Amino acid sequence: MSMGYLVGEEAPVVWRGLMVMKALQQLLHEVDWGGLDVLVLDLPPGTGDTQLTITQQVVLDGAVIVSTPQDIALKDAVKGINMFKKVNVPNMSSFVCPHCKEETHIFGADGVVRECVKHGIDLLGSIPLHASICTDADRGKPTMVAEPDSPRAEAFMEIARGLQASLGLEMH
Repeated sequence: MSMGYLVGEEAPVVWRGLMVMKALQQLLHEVDWGGLDVLVLDLPPGTGDTQLTITQQVVLDGAVIVSTPQDIALKDAVKGINMFKKVNVPNMSSFVCPHCKEETHIFGADGVVRECVKHGIDLLGSIPLHASICTDADRGKPTMVAEPDSPRAEAFMEIARGLQASLGLEMH
């Protein structure tokens, strides 16, 4: 389910306050999610009403914070970490050249690792930057479907396995 289904294809979602909360209520309580093991909510960085409402309306087993390792991105990620800690919720990094296969940490190599250690949280993994992740998504085929045997798919699987283990879920 996506907010994109609720508005026109090119329409911006410029909602505030009550409109956002109403849409969130509908997504959480009126969508028939079926039997889920995990529900992933992809939110913009921040610690606003949306994130706070989710922590009040849904029983959360944890939160996953995604960040690149540059300082400015980490500042937002740390705010998210601290917000989830405060409300008692338990707790993209490199480019691989498609030609020579050399890995380059274009955002810096250790920022996310350093913040995870500092805040006592697990690093689930790193996804290498690769053009096919974008082009596959634009075609409606996630990496796991488009290139299931690629190093990128393995990176996603590593993160999924770590998340699964931290939630105590069995592999299907």
